[in-house]
Amino acid sequence: MEWLNYHHLLYFWLVAKEGGVSNAASKLRLARPTVSGQIRALERALGEKLFVRQGRRLVLTEMGTVVYGYADEIFALGRELMDTVKNRPTAGPLRLVVGIADVVPKLIVKKLLDPARAQARQVRMVCREGKTERLLTELASHDLDVVLSDSPLPPGSSVRAFNHLLGECGMSVFARKDLAARYRKRFPKSLHGAPMLLPHETTTQRRALDVWFDEHGVRPKIEAEFDDSALLAVFGQDGAGLFAAPTAIETFIRKHYEVDLVGRLPEVRERFYAISIERRIRHPAVVAIYEAAREELFKERER
Repeated sequence: MEWLNYHHLLYFWLVAKEGGVSNAASKLRLARPTVSGQIRALERALGEKLFVRQGRRLVLTEMGTVVYGYADEIFALGRELMDTVKNRPTAGPLRLVVGIADVVPKLIVKKLLDPARAQARQVRMVCREGKTERLLTELASHDLDVVLSDSPLPPGSSVRAFNHLLGECGMSVFARKDLAARYRKRFPKSLHGAPMLLPHETTTQRRALDVWFDEHGVRPKIEAEFDDSALLAVFGQDGAGLFAAPTAIETFIRKHYEVDLVGRLPEVRERFYAISIERRIRHPAVVAIYEAAREELFKERER
């Protein structure tokens, strides 16, 4: 039987967790060469390179990411073991730190995260919203468990991560009841000259809509552009113009903002991704998000 040196594994885990040898050595109260030597010993035992150097930073390799995931589970289980032996409360909340790209509609985010909150074990979620680029940097440094985005990791990215497609759907157009009744006639041709509220032109959704407008010779009257999808919908609720949102949350949009459906644009596709440093998702709450999205949220609309 092959035996694993758990001291070596602990040093590796701390280096990955603390972001470098210096920080880990300080925490362990050991010299840097000692910690580096233990990691090299672990790499020799496993026959795999766990870190590569990028500039002055140590970055996990693909296998290093896998080993880190196992190490995280091993030491969490060890803590639970000690709690049990010492008669301390066990099975505390499972921590889930989610990065949310600011362009993802808030109602989509809620529907995606609901399955994580419904786990048998209590989940303590930490949600951080921001630009995708910054969130991916935090993911690479293990500050996030997963990033939810409307676009995959861009080709050539320096971040070593994997895209997990949660699902896709078409777009639906909504408006206040009086506007919806007016522009529902002859839809989608009625969108030509119609007052529209659109996301910012740098977003994936806006680019998809612009392509559809060009292909169908439709030129709406752009009343306003927004970075925040929730603010856009509030203006739509007030009657400032028509707006589009993913068909997967059509029912929730109509109920939440008290608007009516004008029509659907099934050709305008929007995709949503979970981006993680793991090729195979292991975090139980992220697994729940992935499975529910593919089996319920998007699958139902595609039928």
